[in-house]
Amino acid sequence: MGPNGEQVGIVSIHDALKLAQEADLDLVEVAATARPPVCKLMDYGKFKYESAMKAREARKNQAHTIIKEIKLRPKIDPHDYETKKGHVVRFLKAGDKVKVTIMFRGREQSRPELGFRLLQRLADDVQELGFVESHAKQDGRNMIMVIGPHKKKAEAKAEKAAAKAQRGGEEPSVPEE
Repeated sequence: MGPNGEQVGIVSIHDALKLAQEADLDLVEVAATARPPVCKLMDYGKFKYESAMKAREARKNQAHTIIKEIKLRPKIDPHDYETKKGHVVRFLKAGDKVKVTIMFRGREQSRPELGFRLLQRLADDVQELGFVESHAKQDGRNMIMVIGPHKKKAEAKAEKAAAKAQRGGEEPSVPEE
């Protein structure tokens, strides 16, 4: 193949190298398994640079999934539960996944249903923001459940930026004395 993608036809290696040298280009083997092997005249340095830039751009546009972790105990105080639930809500609104871990100690290990009920209650409390990605399962002394957000990370960021811009446009209220 020529430098502009046109077909040159079947050419000997010697002639192909001569054509590449005259055009001040490189002879690059594109398809080695084809019969006969397909080669192309191109600037190999430029080709490598462009392919590296495409790969870099693809990595940049790739979504990074972050998993936040919240740890609870089976016998948790109602206020502490509300605080932990608030953290889970905040993480889900930001578009992050949440790994909820219930840590069992001592005799608590003989009552895994307490942890299961607690995880189920948490899942029900945050169901409008997220869904249960992996259900509660016992892992040694811990019980683990993963909750994923309904919104994607990008949507959550855009919504947060819009809310911030809306707040920034309003005049801050000054308390009257």
